[in-house]
Amino acid sequence: MSERQRAFEAELAGTLREERDVDLVRINLIGLSTIVRKEVRRILRIWVQTIIPPAITMTLYFIIFGSLIGRRIGDMDGVPYTTFIAPGLIMMSVITNSFGNVVSSFFSGKLQLHLEEMLVAPLSNVTIIVGYVVGGIVRGLLVGGLVMVVAMLFTDIYVAHPLVTLTTVLLTAGTFSVAGLINAIYAKTFDDISIIPTFVLTPLTYLGGVFFSTSLLSPFWQSVAHANPILYMVNAFRYGMLGTSDVSIGAAYAIMGGSFAALFVLAIVLLNRGTGIRH
Repeated sequence: MSERQRAFEAELAGTLREERDVDLVRINLIGLSTIVRKEVRRILRIWVQTIIPPAITMTLYFIIFGSLIGRRIGDMDGVPYTTFIAPGLIMMSVITNSFGNVVSSFFSGKLQLHLEEMLVAPLSNVTIIVGYVVGGIVRGLLVGGLVMVVAMLFTDIYVAHPLVTLTTVLLTAGTFSVAGLINAIYAKTFDDISIIPTFVLTPLTYLGGVFFSTSLLSPFWQSVAHANPILYMVNAFRYGMLGTSDVSIGAAYAIMGGSFAALFVLAIVLLNRGTGIRH
């Protein structure tokens, strides 16, 4: 074989590889947009179940803790108590709904076996994860925005640091969306997808500074509270809205970013291994 023939074949092989790579990128982009559209349509199709109930629940929180109990408490950290708890309640709704959206949707895919169609398609696991995570973030933002509207009916809401507010809610929603996907990977029954929200998320959220400032706690319990990652998310969001926080904003971003990265990598590893999917 002459040098010209070898050069031609090498050039042809390189061209074919480039075309294949371009095709894979296009396929993954189409797959990503399809998963996101499916998730968003699912949220909007059953909006009576996905968006309205959290808003009603948060309205009751504002009535009970804000209007009734808040009058007796007065101010906290220099603002009315209803204003103080508003960022925490918004963040609580973002956490629970971003987690719940992904865990229920991904587990339903496992149960109904249409998840296998995505796994055998030429889609990377990263594409699948990002698609579900974006869906969880969308639901978290929709519910969080609605709860903010509800909060405006009970107190004055303002945003002191818009960039901090936006990045905090995106990182938090992304983190718990990935956590919901990991929960769904391990879940074998519908009972399994309710264990983490009931016995982990709910206690951590209530102890995460939603209804109180950690300055009210004793030194020992302050140390315990600072081991709760949700405390940093709630306080970073409260700082973005009210300009006050019980924790360092730098530490809050480090914990939020580190948690998201660690959980994302874990989700990739689990899907690559076929954990909870291959039988």
